[in-house]
Amino acid sequence: MLKDISRRSFISTAISYLGTTAVLAEAPLSSLRPALRGADAPKVVVKSADALVRASQVSGRVTFAVANAKTGARIEGMNGNVSVAPASVTKAVTALYALDVLGANHRFRTRLIATGSIVGGVVQGDLILVGGGDPMLTTDDLAKMAGQLKAAGITEVKGRFLAYDGALPRVKTIDKDQPVQVVYSPAVSGIALNYNRIHFEWRRNSGQYSTTMDARTAKYRPDVAMAKMNIANRSSPVFTYTDKGGADNWSVARGVLGGGGARWLPVRKPALYAADVLATMSGAQGIRLKPVKVVNRISAGTALVTHQSAPLREILRDMLKYSTNLTAEMVGMAATVKRRGKVSGLKASATEMNAWTRSALGVQGMRLVDHSGLGAANRMTADAMVGALVKVYDSNALRPILKSIPVRDESRKVIENSAIKIDAKTGTLNFVSGLGGYMTTPDGTVLAFAIFTGNEKIRARISKADREAPKGANSYNNRSKKLQQKLISRWGAVHSS
Repeated sequence: MLKDISRRSFISTAISYLGTTAVLAEAPLSSLRPALRGADAPKVVVKSADALVRASQVSGRVTFAVANAKTGARIEGMNGNVSVAPASVTKAVTALYALDVLGANHRFRTRLIATGSIVGGVVQGDLILVGGGDPMLTTDDLAKMAGQLKAAGITEVKGRFLAYDGALPRVKTIDKDQPVQVVYSPAVSGIALNYNRIHFEWRRNSGQYSTTMDARTAKYRPDVAMAKMNIANRSSPVFTYTDKGGADNWSVARGVLGGGGARWLPVRKPALYAADVLATMSGAQGIRLKPVKVVNRISAGTALVTHQSAPLREILRDMLKYSTNLTAEMVGMAATVKRRGKVSGLKASATEMNAWTRSALGVQGMRLVDHSGLGAANRMTADAMVGALVKVYDSNALRPILKSIPVRDESRKVIENSAIKIDAKTGTLNFVSGLGGYMTTPDGTVLAFAIFTGNEKIRARISKADREAPKGANSYNNRSKKLQQKLISRWGAVHSS
């Protein structure tokens, strides 16, 4: 998948991105003037990169690198060899990893398997919901599978109802340092449903609250029994979670509920969640299932129903567009399982991906601890990211599935029909912002770039309870995005002739 570049190009890239000479590390940072047509044309001075950084009021570290995507020739850089938090720009690397190892047309399978014989529509043995690592399985898909089970003539299951989630390791939460209620850090396993989110809704009537927990989609909203909510007489913390009695047990502070509302919460027991919904949907078809048991090993059986995901390339395009952490972790671990046969967890899988970046992409400077970029310990250099982008440019593996980023003016208004085109992956954490990908300049040159900003000192002072929306994080992110746009405009101006 990843087309090799020539030896000469590789050497050029290695010198540009892995070298440590002062000239390569920082030059050029002085003003560059685009050539203008006509001897009498007024000179337009493009502000230097360091001037843009100083004027941005972005505190902490600013790093970037930019190069010709085809040749690897370096154009500009600042602190490009300094390791920083890449945030969700990590997902672009994960996409390359999954494409290379699994293949663009790979499809994940979720199956209903019967053990034993089937007599007169009755399964004499067990019915097993077998997760295959599909990160995009929905309630709609399980409803369809239940209908297909009925269409196959099944009316009853005499044995047990099992749910197998052993295709991937069980991970309680993507990042243990995140607040318990955030949906971007759910559990991970070989089964996922609705991105492992559950819908919590509350209403007040005559001073009393009623609550629901459901697995809603646009078409269905089945209530679930594996998640429970208790309203506690307190004002904080807003949410607490306990793993008790084989269920997700939540409590919410009465003082924050008001008259009513709704929000998504993360699922900590994905296999139970999916099995709960499948049992409801099967019951609607007249097929009653026993209480589920989650297993990580299964016996051989007959596949009665098989649901296939969209091709991996489509899944990755969706992941890069919406920056879904769960998808990144599942496809990343699936790739490692394909490479090594097994994996113990996210960090071990990310370590394998790090090794792959060195061998397949020929870059140093990626020390990742997960596949989504959520973990605070993730580190990457701008040089390494740009080196990877240059390496895969000719293969056209990544650019078509990156998100199109609008070009904006000083007031953050979108510039319609801009001569600059950006295809990139954004990254945002508290007081961290990143952007990495490709830009097409007005003269048609394609550049590979990576820009990272971050203030680790401020991040370290944020309490765990405040990490969902800390004070000042949005304004920092906005300043960082303005700086990204100004740097991109600078590079576009340099190539405007």
